[in-house]
Amino acid sequence: MVKNLQLKNLYVLIIAVLIFSSCYKETKHKPPVNPFYKLARSLEENDPESAFINYNRAKDKFLLDKDSLGVGKSLVNMGVISNKKGDYYGAQEISLSASKFFKKRDTISRMYLTTNYNNLGMVTHQLKDYNAAIKFFDAALHFSVDSVSTRIAMNNKAKSYESLLDYKRALVLYNAVLRTTINNKLEYARTLTNITNIKWLRDQHFNPVPSYLKALKIREKEGDLWGQNSSYSHLSDYYQLNNIDSSFFYALKMYHTAIILESTSDQLGALQKLIRVAPMKNVRNYFDRYEQLSDSLETVMQNDKNQFALVRYEIERHKLDLLRAKAENIQKKNDILRRNIVVCILISGLLIGYFWFRRRQKSMQQEKELEVKNTEIKYVKAVHDQVANQVYQVMSEVDNSAHVDREDLLDRLDGLYQITRDISYNVNYLNINANYAEQLSKMFDSYRSNKVGIVTVGNEDDLWCDLNEGTKFEIYYILLELLTNMKKHSKADSVVLKFRRLEGYTYITYIDNGVGMTEAIKKNGLSNTENRIKLIRGTINFDSSQEKEFIIDISFPFS
Repeated sequence: MVKNLQLKNLYVLIIAVLIFSSCYKETKHKPPVNPFYKLARSLEENDPESAFINYNRAKDKFLLDKDSLGVGKSLVNMGVISNKKGDYYGAQEISLSASKFFKKRDTISRMYLTTNYNNLGMVTHQLKDYNAAIKFFDAALHFSVDSVSTRIAMNNKAKSYESLLDYKRALVLYNAVLRTTINNKLEYARTLTNITNIKWLRDQHFNPVPSYLKALKIREKEGDLWGQNSSYSHLSDYYQLNNIDSSFFYALKMYHTAIILESTSDQLGALQKLIRVAPMKNVRNYFDRYEQLSDSLETVMQNDKNQFALVRYEIERHKLDLLRAKAENIQKKNDILRRNIVVCILISGLLIGYFWFRRRQKSMQQEKELEVKNTEIKYVKAVHDQVANQVYQVMSEVDNSAHVDREDLLDRLDGLYQITRDISYNVNYLNINANYAEQLSKMFDSYRSNKVGIVTVGNEDDLWCDLNEGTKFEIYYILLELLTNMKKHSKADSVVLKFRRLEGYTYITYIDNGVGMTEAIKKNGLSNTENRIKLIRGTINFDSSQEKEFIIDISFPFS
């Protein structure tokens, strides 16, 4: 029995050791505590400047601990504080740097990424770059993991569309948000007000009052003074056009509510309305109060900005001091390394110079031979594109026209003569700076006849606006080459040309119902066309597998 008791005690001891070891390992792998981050969180509401300083200290400690999530979190909070303090450019810089510290597939990281991109969108909106703000809100929606952050990003995106006067898209987003706020009365009231305001902005004959009052009733019932102030503002704006007394009534209610809320900006907004709609005997009092509040708010905001700017300056100065110390240390190491490198370079330079001189003698001879060959190719290509195809285009116009204008024909031939003279001077007759889409259309028309119908889809000015001159030049001659070969070889009576853009590329699809361009491919493989496609980093595919159609797909990047 004693032996069993000893064995039992041994088991207990082993289990205790295992538990202790497990706890020790867990403690060992647990990330170190960052006291600066915890302190910053506690200060953020009442002392944002101190919170900003401690978030920066937390970020530095997280960097030392190699905790990328902690670094990202600290930067996100610093960006949010900068936004609230009106330092929009600083907020942009900090928030953009925060994104690279998050793992985009990690759920926690996605939560912070949503906050970060939403903050970037709001900052960019404040800087009046509404299109860029919309892209940031789209990124926030992409990383959103809950319905609340999704609604916030959608609402903010709608505000940017509203600022762009794109009421249609704004209304679509607000309606989508409204469908998700049925169980949240305050969010429902806010979204209903936004939708109603958009409808009134789109159509001045629309009566927004019933919806405004419905939202106001919800806000009064829920005790939402900020929401009530918004409703009063919208109602005052609406009645200003047709019922001054009602406009004055709601502006006055907005003013009194703003006083209760101690919101200087809302008081100023209400006073602006009162100055416009109040009885003349009261206007002077409202105006004096407006000036007083405006000066006071401006002073407070300026002092606040100056104080925050000083905080930013101290942080940047400290960072520069650290960087300067590191730079000096690195400089000392580099001086030693540089001396060793110089010796190696001198020896290597002598060896390289010797071998380079020998190879240079050989390459100069090869360059001369290549230059002669390239010159030959250049002039063959110029004659083919600017003379042969143009001659065939003139022949096509003569063949397709019932009556030939002799003077016009002579002018065209004289133009071809001038082109042949100018080839040696590398003069291009095609004016890329002119209306490029129209030039393409004219070229298509020259191949259109009673026997051959040519249909184009998507040849609009917007399609070509970002292309450089070289790309436009090559595309013009590629299409000219295809239509010329169609006329010579395909025997088609129907041609379709489709143009479109998608994900950074321009796509051109050529379709005809002829026998294809087998003869042209056999003769020269349309090598000139393929070479041009390579010059613009594009691709071309020939598909003659269809029984009744010959298809050529062309694609190339437009940036």
